[in-house]
Amino acid sequence: MEGMIFDIQRFSLQDGPGIRTTVFFKGCSLDCFWCHNPESKSSFQQLQFFRHLCTGCRACISACSQKALEMGTDHRAILRRDRCLVCGDCAKVCPAEALLICGSLKTADEVVQVLLRDKPFYQQSGGGITISGGEPLMQADFAAELLKRCRDEGLHTAVDTAGHVPWESFEKVLPYTHLFLYDLKGLDSDKHKQATGVDQAVILRNLERLSNTGASIIIRIPVIPGYNDQIEDMTRMAQYLHELQGIECVELSPYHRLADGKLESLGQKSDMPEAVELSSEAAQTLLKPFEDRSICVRYLNS
Repeated sequence: MEGMIFDIQRFSLQDGPGIRTTVFFKGCSLDCFWCHNPESKSSFQQLQFFRHLCTGCRACISACSQKALEMGTDHRAILRRDRCLVCGDCAKVCPAEALLICGSLKTADEVVQVLLRDKPFYQQSGGGITISGGEPLMQADFAAELLKRCRDEGLHTAVDTAGHVPWESFEKVLPYTHLFLYDLKGLDSDKHKQATGVDQAVILRNLERLSNTGASIIIRIPVIPGYNDQIEDMTRMAQYLHELQGIECVELSPYHRLADGKLESLGQKSDMPEAVELSSEAAQTLLKPFEDRSICVRYLNS
């Protein structure tokens, strides 16, 4: 069995407790306009072209059988995506790594070999491994196999999910997961569908069922300007979460524009508004509805 993985990030500090390694699965069932990992949305391999890194060596032009690359007037390559087959021949010869294939099939053995390199750091810090994405539960069978292998190695395991998958996907990973990091974008159905492409009914239903299993859950809420950054939005979510079991904490994540360069590398453009950095006073205001209900809450600095 193999899974489509696009990155393995070691020494991660914001994907669960302690020092962790985060395995990023490719493919997502949501299309959030603010997505920080736009390369995770497609389930298939993609070619990323970071044109500012191009040195004009022409190696990629010679390697491409489809003539999808040509030299621009600024002595940097130009990628014609309508001709590209995503074969990866250009990426193999690019000395500057301006061209990269995003996504590769890996076995659980291959991934676990990387994860075990930092086992002493996990043990000393109370950390472990986190599977994220994209949506890792879209590859539930592979996720379950990987998590089981990690549990067998004595590693703490966490699943970062947006919850928009069949409940059966949760059932496959539940026996091997110590902690769920559950994304909650908002509770207004129309706004949720407009912002993410899907209704939130499945997400909420799965969260409620997961809560009733006794699972440990951290709720992660991205604070998006113009979407869910008002006190009314947080009050509604705090009221909802107050009724659920197993919620260890709520994490509010700041909005940023770090995905713009990734979008450009994929030949896409950003539709995101200019970043609005919350003041410490504004962040504290958004925490209050949770604090008022004795829900552990923290604001993650960018």
